[in-house]
Amino acid sequence: MRDVFARGWVVAGRIAIGAIFGLAPLIGLARAADYPDHPVKIIVPFPAGGTADAVPRIIAEWLSRKWGQPVVIENHAGAGGNIGAELVYKSPPDGYTLLSAPPPPLVVNQNLYANLGFDPTKFEPIIVMAQVPNSLLVNPSKVKANSLTEFIDFLKQHPDTVTAATQGNGTTSHLTTELFNLKAKVKVRNVPYRGSAPALQDLLAGNVDMMFDNLGVSLALVKAGKLRLLAVASAQRLESLPNVPALAEKLRGFESVAWYAIVAPPQTQKAIIEKINADVNEALADPSVRERLKKLSAEIFGGSVAKTTQYMREEVGRWDSVIKAAHITLH
Repeated sequence: MRDVFARGWVVAGRIAIGAIFGLAPLIGLARAADYPDHPVKIIVPFPAGGTADAVPRIIAEWLSRKWGQPVVIENHAGAGGNIGAELVYKSPPDGYTLLSAPPPPLVVNQNLYANLGFDPTKFEPIIVMAQVPNSLLVNPSKVKANSLTEFIDFLKQHPDTVTAATQGNGTTSHLTTELFNLKAKVKVRNVPYRGSAPALQDLLAGNVDMMFDNLGVSLALVKAGKLRLLAVASAQRLESLPNVPALAEKLRGFESVAWYAIVAPPQTQKAIIEKINADVNEALADPSVRERLKKLSAEIFGGSVAKTTQYMREEVGRWDSVIKAAHITLH
């Protein structure tokens, strides 16, 4: 009789466990349907003041209204974006801590740093919000060249004397500077900062001579006459700046575009990923959002999670080839 009761309890236990596991996906869907029911944090791994900070703030404001919950931007800068990225990587995969970043911590740093505290390939891609072409900027009081050709000629005559501000070692601006050295057969000195904003400040102050930066924040400084724009790094000239040459016109194949993505910690529920993707796409379709992004010289990217995943995978290979060609190593 005891054996019968024992077997009964075992069977009942298995049924209960099965029921629990059977309900788990339904519970997950319910959580996704209710998402978000409290504030969401978006970590930006670079300082406030640059385009990497400005783009997600525009989207966060829109999402706050859509969701009826605060969507808060927090800046955790340092180590080429690695500090903020690691923070998000180790956060609970519940959709309440997200990462918004340009390429470095997502597709570049795994080929630069020997020991990362996170695996970039395991983030859950959500969406690339926008792209902004990089540009060659100089301080007009430090650099007298008025054209790209004049500038390259000057660099060849004065190797290793011109200083280039970058957002930090391994960042897009650093890699673009190294690509410029390779393509133009010149040598400029890398001066790393902790993001675009402090680098631009020193460029304006004349503490450095040049910088490759996206046009998002710097274009206003160009229009004010504080910086000189010699060329853009998009594949062709921009419709909005028809008189500014593309670097590719003189340096064949030169292209460098900054982009800004949102990703989630590994193993975040697919339903939550898809919801965020859909809502950010809705934000990107809003005329007021598009107008604000346009002022940053940003082009809408958007699209599905699959599109984002594929694009980021391609970017890993593209920047890895630059890193190897320039023999860049970081520790």
